[in-house]
Amino acid sequence: MADERVSASGGMETSFGFREVGTGEKQPLVNGVFHKVAKRYDIMNDVMSAGLHRVWKDAMIAALNPPGREDYRVLDVAGGTGDIAFRIVERSGRKAQATVLDINGSMLSVGAERARKKGIEANLEFVKANAEDLPFAANSFDAYTIAFGIRNVPRIEVALREAYRVLKRGGRLLVLEFSEVEMPLLDRFYDAWSFNAIPKFGKLITGDDAPYQYLVESIRKFPNQRDFAAMIRDAGFARVSFTNYTGGIAALHSGWKI
Repeated sequence: MADERVSASGGMETSFGFREVGTGEKQPLVNGVFHKVAKRYDIMNDVMSAGLHRVWKDAMIAALNPPGREDYRVLDVAGGTGDIAFRIVERSGRKAQATVLDINGSMLSVGAERARKKGIEANLEFVKANAEDLPFAANSFDAYTIAFGIRNVPRIEVALREAYRVLKRGGRLLVLEFSEVEMPLLDRFYDAWSFNAIPKFGKLITGDDAPYQYLVESIRKFPNQRDFAAMIRDAGFARVSFTNYTGGIAALHSGWKI
């Protein structure tokens, strides 16, 4: 079936939601989605998660627990609007240095403007680049974070290897992503919400339901918790684990470069 999840062996690189596309075609299509929703990205996440993404992100930062050190460096990937990076900087007492990387310039523009308004631009760097080909030296960062972005990367296994490469020894990977609901009844409710309500709300908010249709389909295609954990291990990470949030609607994956 078109909506079956891919496995740890791959498949997301040619999956644009439930639609199969040719090699190399997914990234431009994904870029188009996020150009359309950049200015309403927070609203989009509220619609997708019924507001729970804020709680999950706070839990992610609590798990990271960034220290109040000026030499602590974090790379936040697919984080153009700065939502995760801002939380990290604030949690560190405005000591940590965060590099926000995104392939989408529209998203980065929103994040840079938000950083200026918050007065934390000195702690942040915004870089336009591809998660599959990071423009940084090996062993550069203490942590690598990505929230609700890994499923939009065509070659996830390549991005995970790049994450491993740029992390220092002892560095930590944290990936927050929508996942497979593991609670009976909640899975049926979430399916109904995803495929019936979310695109309709998206159209009301933005005038276009297509980006939201893609996003809910991409969630359903993404590997489940155990398969994605296997992909993280295959990239070289140790002590790999995951924590389900809200019955598995989202999951926080963790791995260490030992």
